[in-house]
Order: sequence, then C-alpha cells, then structure tokens
Amino acid sequence: MTAQNNINNTLGVLPKCDDSSVTTDFLAWRKFQNLLNYSKNAGSFSTKDITSTYPLVYTSDTYFGGVLDTNGSAHWVPMGTNIGQKINAVGTVSTYSLVYSVAASYAGGVLDPSGNVHFTPRSAAVGQKVSANGIVSTYSLVYTTTDAYTGGTLDPAGNIHFSPRSAAVGQKVSTAGAASTYSLVYTTTSAYLGAVLGPDGAVHYIPCSAVVGQKISAAGLVTTYSLVYTTSVAYSGGVLDNFGNIHFIPVSATVGQKISAAGLVTTYSLVYTTTSAYYGGVLSPTGDIYMVPYAASVGQKISASGLVSTYSLAYTSGGSYAGGVLMGDGSIHFLGRISATVGQKINTVCGIPFGLGVCCSSFLNKSP
Repeated sequence: MTAQNNINNTLGVLPKCDDSSVTTDFLAWRKFQNLLNYSKNAGSFSTKDITSTYPLVYTSDTYFGGVLDTNGSAHWVPMGTNIGQKINAVGTVSTYSLVYSVAASYAGGVLDPSGNVHFTPRSAAVGQKVSANGIVSTYSLVYTTTDAYTGGTLDPAGNIHFSPRSAAVGQKVSTAGAASTYSLVYTTTSAYLGAVLGPDGAVHYIPCSAVVGQKISAAGLVTTYSLVYTTSVAYSGGVLDNFGNIHFIPVSATVGQKISAAGLVTTYSLVYTTTSAYYGGVLSPTGDIYMVPYAASVGQKISASGLVSTYSLAYTSGGSYAGGVLMGDGSIHFLGRISATVGQKINTVCGIPFGLGVCCSSFLNKSP
C-alpha cells in the first residue's frame, strides 16, 4: 500500500491513485467533494483575513512553487539554488542539501503516490525528488530543454504529468519512476504554466500564452478546447473549487476564467489586475480561492459563492511569491519565494481544517 493511500484521518483518506473509481463516472470526485464541503459548511470564526510574515532560513536564491509532503511539511521548489527549504507542521523552517542545481532548474512540483516530492524540470537535465524520509535523489528524464515544463499534477493512475511550458512533447513519470514522453496537440513558447486534475480524471494544463486549452483524459487522450479569453502570459496555475470548476489564476489577464466539470468555459470580473499580478492559488477549507501575490500589491480571493474581493497583505515586493500550499492547520503559505525576504501566510480561521489526506490530495496538492 502506498504512502499516499496510508494518509488516514477523521476526514477520510485520499483517492487511491491505483483505484479505477477515478474515472469519468466522477465517483472519486464526489467522495472528495463531500470532504471539501464538510469543512466549507463549518464556516470561519472571522470575516477578516489574517496575514502575517515569518523568518526564512535561506533567502539568497530563488524558489518557484511549493508542495506538501505526507509528513505535513511544505517544501519550497528550488529554481536557482542548491539549498532545499521546508516548513513543518508546527512552523519550523529548515534547510537541506540538494543533489543537483542549475539556473532556472525547477519550477513547481508534485507529490507522488509513494510520498516523494518531485520538482518539475524547467531547465534541469535530470529529475530530482525528496523521499518521505528526506532522502534527495535524481533520476533520468527523456526530454529536456530550456524552459521545458512548469508545474504538474498526478493523473488517476498515479503518473506525474509535467505541464509543458515551452516543451515540444508531454512528459510523465510513472509510479515505478520511469519517465516517458507523449505527443501534444498544441505547443508554443510559454504555452502552459501549471496543471490541475479535474473531476473526471482529466489533467488540464493551465493556459499562459496558449490560445487553446489542452487536457489529457483519464484514458490518455490528448485534446484541445476553446478558451473565451487569451493573451500573452494570461494565467499561471489553477485551482479546483468545491463545485468542480477549475479556475485559472491571472498573471496579466484582465478577467478571471474557469472551466466547469461539464467542460463549459466562462469568464468573470476581477477586482484587481496588473502585469504579473498572481502566480498560483490555493483552495481554503472555507471554500475560498486565494491567489498567490507576485507583483500584486493586494491579495485577491474568490469566495465559495463566486464573490471576488481583495484584502491587505503583510508583505509585498516587485516579484515576491509564486505558488502556495495549504497546511494541515488551515493556514495558507506563499511558498515560491522569488524576491521576498520573509515567508507569508494567511490564517483562514476556518471552523474545521482539512485533514492531511485532503491537503495532500492530487486534486489540491500541486504547484503552481
């Protein structure tokens, strides 16, 4: 039995990556949705977002994205450093040595079914992962190039799919650790940044400069679909909400955009937009989606009822964070540190936090 399947708590267990119930019958999603709604219906103890900062151990180089491991620790994904950094469940920040580093090496990451945290290869020549017991190792990739991939997610079979940034082919890593490639329908420079597992088991790439959406069905079929709004560097990272909609997080887009569980693409108004505004987002136990601020001067969120609003941040800079993680206590951490000198988190003051199994789920735990 895999480490991921062993995450058991009062809110249930993760959908099994080798479970055939994760198919187009939406069974796994419906079960998981019940867990999301259990926390959402408990509400919050406050109507205000409580933001705060905390010291980091290492701030000399850059990170892009973060991933929660099966021990409840969140890892920063190294983009320009040979130092790994993580924060544990009680808030202690620590560092560890990496095996491989190069400029623009990794961007975003994925937790595999065995509890390994994989860093997504952006310009790295090898894959790199951290095991559940902290062992760092590398593995061979089939395809590498500059700005190849950013972010990724698991498919229903437990394969890791890297989201094609400027890669000419898709690439995935099996549960046995073997990398392989597959053909894509659409590619371009800065095409997609991040990926989300949808309710039907399809992996959706998040459109950055792509003019079409692209997804991989649970059966492995790659297809494209029309978008309502496109522009250069539009979105980065996506979030699955309680209703099964996938929201694209706006980088330089002037409107929000989402795709429903039924495949309907729609747009909605945002309160705040700017160039390079947000990179990645996080679903809170209250059902709100929080966007991770990069160059934004205010936080922005989408409530469970669809209301878009802003809130004050404790720290901002010209390019601060990229990607975030929900911890087991219900706090949201902005983990991809670009130029920020401190960590930043949001206390959602939720009535019932998600259990570790929910936080680590392939539906939620991916970056950016």
